[in-house]
Amino acid sequence: MRVLFSYGLAFLILLGIGGWLATGTLVVGGQGPGNGEKPIISVIEGQENGPLHTTLAEAGVLAEHPHPATDPHLTIAQRNEQESGASAPLPTVQTVTYVAQPMKIDVPLRGRTQAKATVGAVAETAGIVDVVHVTKGQSVDVGDLLCTLDQGTRAAAVAQAKAGLEQADAGLQQAQANFDTNAELRAKGLAAPNTARDLEVALSGARASLSSAQAGLDNAEAELDRTEIKAKVAGVVQDPLAIAGSMLGQGQPCATIVQLNPMLFLGQVPESRIDLAKLGLDAVITTVPGAKVDGKVTFISAVADNATRSFPVEIEFANEDLSIRDGVTAEAIVTLGTAPGHLLPQSVLTLDDEGTLGVRTVENGVVAFHAITIVSDTRAGVWVTGLPLSATVITVGQENVTAGQAVDATEAKAPTASEESV
Repeated sequence: MRVLFSYGLAFLILLGIGGWLATGTLVVGGQGPGNGEKPIISVIEGQENGPLHTTLAEAGVLAEHPHPATDPHLTIAQRNEQESGASAPLPTVQTVTYVAQPMKIDVPLRGRTQAKATVGAVAETAGIVDVVHVTKGQSVDVGDLLCTLDQGTRAAAVAQAKAGLEQADAGLQQAQANFDTNAELRAKGLAAPNTARDLEVALSGARASLSSAQAGLDNAEAELDRTEIKAKVAGVVQDPLAIAGSMLGQGQPCATIVQLNPMLFLGQVPESRIDLAKLGLDAVITTVPGAKVDGKVTFISAVADNATRSFPVEIEFANEDLSIRDGVTAEAIVTLGTAPGHLLPQSVLTLDDEGTLGVRTVENGVVAFHAITIVSDTRAGVWVTGLPLSATVITVGQENVTAGQAVDATEAKAPTASEESV
């Protein structure tokens, strides 16, 4: 009897739970409020509003789930606007109209300084170094004496060449006198006409001897001048530097001169902007020690670097006081030109629902969103592109409105550059 009683009680409990569940609602997720809700009794009967559903509904035991009166996808501002009706006041914003201005397009380049040239002052003749006139680190100008070689027999060769020149000159004067005398005699009929030929040959030989003697003197003097090694360029003396008493062969350096004025900046232009690079573009170079100079682009490589896929460039700049050294790390700002842009305060920049950077504007009383690109950041504000030529930018309240929403906009005066930088 106890077993029958237990089974009967369990059956009654199950029957009660089933009846209670039948009066509830089955909710299918992912379909939104009011779209995925069905009475469980309709699922059991396999149809909507069946006989059992109707009986339970008339008895008032079925659960009721009213559909929401407001679309849950609307924002709070849109719900308030919808619930309050068309007569509700529009949200207020403050705007400033910004007009496009010429904007400089600057490209920063990292690199280093390099001397314009490194020139070796070499000996043009062999000899022993007699005197070294400069020291390492000394600044020299064109024509300054660097080293003097032992003259040896070169001075004697010059004296001998001068004597030979004087002898040839005397021979030429004698030959010229003989020719002139013969010409007078022939004119008076006192000399045969065929005598002029021999005198002309002698005069030509005397002239050739004089030219040869002059060339010999020039060569001897040039050889003597080669014992003085002078600077061909202006710059600073560096190693290698000859030592007095050492033997210099022809072509060996007496000193090395680093040309520091003008100097070069070596940098790399990325391939994405190589089409904008042009010879003659202005640049401002700033070194790590703090020197700041102006320069111009003088060379753009036609071949990219295999490792970085960028193009080497050279910027030449003046270094009259030789204060900037070779191999110093520096940065160059190259001005590639101008383009229309807007100078905006950073406070007006915002993000849309997808995280896109831009600004909100008012167009015909309605909010619009424009994606922008920041070109440069300055103390006066940020230069951006992507806006119409004249844009009414929301400066106050842009975070409380969305694109497509009607607003009550109040125009304000655009701040000056000094006000924006504060």
